[in-house]
Amino acid sequence: MSEALLATPAPGTDTAVPGASGARQFWRRLRAQRAALVAAVVVALLVLIALAAPLLTAIEGQDPTAYHPSLIDSARGGVPVGPLGGISGDHWLGVEPQTGRDLFARLVYGARVSLAVALAATVVQVAIGVVVGVAAALGNRWVDQLLSRITDIFVALPLMIMSLALLAIVPSSFPRPVLVALVIGLIAWGNIAKIVRAQTLTLKGLDYVAASRLSGWGTWRVARRELLPGLAAPVLTYAAILVPQNITVEAALSFLGVGVKPPTPSWGQMLTAADVWYQAAPQYLLLPAGALFVTVLALTVLGDGVRTALDPRAASRLRVGTGRRRETRADTAAPKGGAS
Repeated sequence: MSEALLATPAPGTDTAVPGASGARQFWRRLRAQRAALVAAVVVALLVLIALAAPLLTAIEGQDPTAYHPSLIDSARGGVPVGPLGGISGDHWLGVEPQTGRDLFARLVYGARVSLAVALAATVVQVAIGVVVGVAAALGNRWVDQLLSRITDIFVALPLMIMSLALLAIVPSSFPRPVLVALVIGLIAWGNIAKIVRAQTLTLKGLDYVAASRLSGWGTWRVARRELLPGLAAPVLTYAAILVPQNITVEAALSFLGVGVKPPTPSWGQMLTAADVWYQAAPQYLLLPAGALFVTVLALTVLGDGVRTALDPRAASRLRVGTGRRRETRADTAAPKGGAS
C-alpha cells in the first residue's frame, strides 16, 4: 500500500491535477467501483444515524442512560424480562441485562461516540503528520534528521500499551471521548509523517516547484501553494485508512476499561459488559459487535476505493467493483477500433 501512496504521477496524467477536472476524474473512477459505492452508502447511513441519534431515541421515547429495573428479572441474575431480550414496542432492540437501559438508544448513541472519536483522532494524526513531514522535507539536514528520528520513535511506540498507560493516569473528570481521541492522535501520527516527507521530497524535484523557488517565493509559500495540493491524494488516501483503524482502537480501549466510561455509550464499552451475557442475552453482544464489524468493513472498502480512484495505476488489494476491468477492456479495445 505504501508503494501506491508514494507513487508519483507521471507527467500528463490527471491524477495529480488539482481542480475541477481532477475531481471529475476521481468521481468517475470511484463510481466505477460498485463495492466502494455500496460502502459509501453504508458509511453515509451510519453517519446519518449517529447525527440523528437524539431524534431517533425521541421517536422511540427512550433515553440511553435511563434505568428500567422493572424490565429485569432479578431472580434470574438480571436477565431481561420478555422474549428476545425484552424487545417490545417501547424497546425496539430490547434492554441491557442488569440495568434495563434501552439497547437501541445506547447503540445509536454509541455510533455517535465511536465515529466522533475516530474522526477526531484522524484529524489530529493528519495535522501533526503533515506539519512534521513537510517541515522535515523542507528543512536543512539537521532539521530533517531530528524530525525523522522523532518520527521513527513514534512509529515504534506500541499504540495500545502507550494508550493504556496514558488513559490510566489522567483524572476521570477529563471528558473521556476527547481524551481517547487526543491520545490516539498524539501517538499514532508517525506513519503519515513518513509518507508526507517522502512525497514532499519527490515533489520538490518537479519543474513547477523549482520554478516557484527560483522566482523568489519563500519556503512556506511554496509549501502552501505548490506542495500541499500535490499532497492531497496520499493524505486523503491514508486518512481514509486511518478512520476504521481508530474505530477499532477506541473499541479495544473501551473494552479494556480505559476508554469511554459508562454511562456514556460506546460500542467497545458495550462489548465489555456483554461478554458475560452472550448466552442469556445474545443480542446484547451481537448488536454492538455487528455494528462495529459493518462500520470497519465499509470504511476499509471505501478507503481502498478512494486509494484506487486517486491512483488508478495501483490495483485494488480488495478488488472492489468491476469498473476497473471494464476500463481495462475498453482501453485494450480502443487501438483496434482506431485502426479500423
